[in-house]
Formats: sequence, C-alpha cells, structure tokens
Amino acid sequence: MKGSDFMELAKVTTKGQVTIPKSIRELLGLKEGSKILFIKKGNDIVIQNSAMLALEKIQNAFDGEAERLDLKTEEDVVKMIKEFRKNRKKD
Repeated sequence: MKGSDFMELAKVTTKGQVTIPKSIRELLGLKEGSKILFIKKGNDIVIQNSAMLALEKIQNAFDGEAERLDLKTEEDVVKMIKEFRKNRKKD
C-alpha cells in the first residue's frame, strides 16, 4: 500500500448494515443523514459522499463559464445577476 492509503475494518450485521468507521466518515465529510454512493471501479467498490460528488459535477459544468461571459470580478457577477433579474421581471 502507498503511504497515503489506509485500511479500516467494519463488520456486516445480519441486516447487511455496516458502521462506517469515524476516520472514514471524517475523511468523506459524512454527517448523520448524509447519503453515500457505492461506485464500482473494476474489481473495487468506492464509497463517495453523494453531496460532494454533485458539487464536483456542478463545478466541472461551470468550468470556463466566467471567461466565456467575461466575468472578471465579483462586481461583474453581481451586475450580471441584477441585469438578469431586471430582464426577467419584464417577461
């Protein structure tokens, strides 16, 4: 194993439930009520915080949009939003 890799052990109950070790919950940013994804990658199963995956996908979708819209500052963004809201009220 690489130096940054680590292992944790958990037991499966008769109902198929597993307690995720505290160190793993902290690493994934999981809180009570968090949802997780089980992703098959080859012969491995990866556990991921679904909220973080959604945020990552949204960030990737917006990659390059600021440049495309010529937004250089926060003021540019605020101005664009105000303009959008003004035009929306007219419709």
